[in-house]
Amino acid sequence: MSALESEGVQDLLDTESKLEVLSDVWQPREGLTTPPGEDGVADSDVKPLKDRLVLFSANSSPSCVELANRIAERLGVELGNTEVYQESNGETCVQIRDSVRGKDVYIVQTISSNVNRCLMELCVMAYGCVTSCARSVCGVLPYLPYSKQCKMRKRGAIVCKLIASLLCRAGLTHLITMDLHQKEIQGFFNIPVDNLRASPFLLQYIKEEIPDYRNAVIVAKSPASAKR
Repeated sequence: MSALESEGVQDLLDTESKLEVLSDVWQPREGLTTPPGEDGVADSDVKPLKDRLVLFSANSSPSCVELANRIAERLGVELGNTEVYQESNGETCVQIRDSVRGKDVYIVQTISSNVNRCLMELCVMAYGCVTSCARSVCGVLPYLPYSKQCKMRKRGAIVCKLIASLLCRAGLTHLITMDLHQKEIQGFFNIPVDNLRASPFLLQYIKEEIPDYRNAVIVAKSPASAKR
């Protein structure tokens, strides 16, 4: 196995791990109902995963709900109950139907054609969980909107920095995203950001579906994308 293939396989394993546990959510081993402490003794005060974690889906598109359902199935938890709707004047309203007090909340939000509404949904849901005494709020945002506006252009604004500040002020304590336009965008946030990569999955697909993949040529549309 070449060094490139070995690196791709390792990245694939790391990415699958983060997607499955949604960033450091402990999965119990067989015969152990609570995670061991530093001395190797299980802490009986730690609650089961389903009692510590709440997974919500935003209402941006059917694909968002589908992704949230797949994650919930993978983790073995039920999808939380929320109501997201638009008032007649266009305002976004959110009702959190499940208790999140003292729990770790994960909000899945994909981006549809109405980017601004999707952002507002995520912010309102995060703030609603914070005011309902959630222990932490993690946003699962496969694509970070406005990430291409991460540099100053003439008299323009660095909009991505504004979005990062908005998400943090809304109450997010962690963000999981994929393939940021520039990896330096992680520095715009004052919270931990997991920037997962899709390239290991593309590498796996090419190896499995293209018999003569070693003679294939991968073309990038721009010099920036060629680095990936």
